[in-house]
Amino acid sequence: MTYLLWPEGAPHAMGTESEDQPYLEPYLIEAGEKETPCVIVFPGGGYQYRADHEGAPIAQWLNSLGISAFVLHYRVKPYSYPVPLIDAQRAIRYVRTHAQEWQIDPNRIGILGFSAGGHLAASAGVHFDFGVQDAPDPVDRISSRPDLMVLCYPVITFAKPYTHDGSMHNQLGPEPDKALIEKLSCERQVKAGTSPAFLWHTAEDGAVPVENSLMMASALSKHQVPFELHVFPHGGHGMGMAEKDEAVSQWTRLCGVWLAKQGWGA
Repeated sequence: MTYLLWPEGAPHAMGTESEDQPYLEPYLIEAGEKETPCVIVFPGGGYQYRADHEGAPIAQWLNSLGISAFVLHYRVKPYSYPVPLIDAQRAIRYVRTHAQEWQIDPNRIGILGFSAGGHLAASAGVHFDFGVQDAPDPVDRISSRPDLMVLCYPVITFAKPYTHDGSMHNQLGPEPDKALIEKLSCERQVKAGTSPAFLWHTAEDGAVPVENSLMMASALSKHQVPFELHVFPHGGHGMGMAEKDEAVSQWTRLCGVWLAKQGWGA
């Protein structure tokens, strides 16, 4: 079973195929009468595709921590800004709207993203609202603010020299507008009220420089937003669960401890 974010048809859709209609793939856990926390997973892929190894396996790992999860199938190329961000914001609103039905705590809905999916998660984390009260669609009256963020080797900035050109160009085109570069450089949009964050990266990442996570951590610190950052000295990009790397695979344990400290988990 999957859940269309807009059952009557998504805004800006170019057609009616599955790639034109964003949806949530559920990984809900049975928790008796308890409400569970929930994390929405945004796979990476440079805004060109969504990497499978950064979707279902991550949701299943979250389930093992006592956390319900969804994988968001957000729209990618040929779709560009603002469509993926609209999809991400809608996903948070949609899960919060249906929280009681799915035995989810509406005050414990987080987001987790990898690479470009990390950019999408960070963007949703800094560009949120608390609902448009006179919106005709009741889902749009619900807050899109995530309660926490997990950012895994994320693209954070669209400013040179540390951006990931593929992600930026797929979002903003070959000659990006300077105002949009500023808006979508998430480290420049952090503010008081931004959600707590867990970040990890590898120092050797040759695709998305580690400076992305370092700049985001610095911005969070400046605005006194709680965060935890781990930089592993070795390892590449797109590692997902990183099962084959004894050191980097520790990110899941470290993140699980951090989530438990936030009051999330079994």
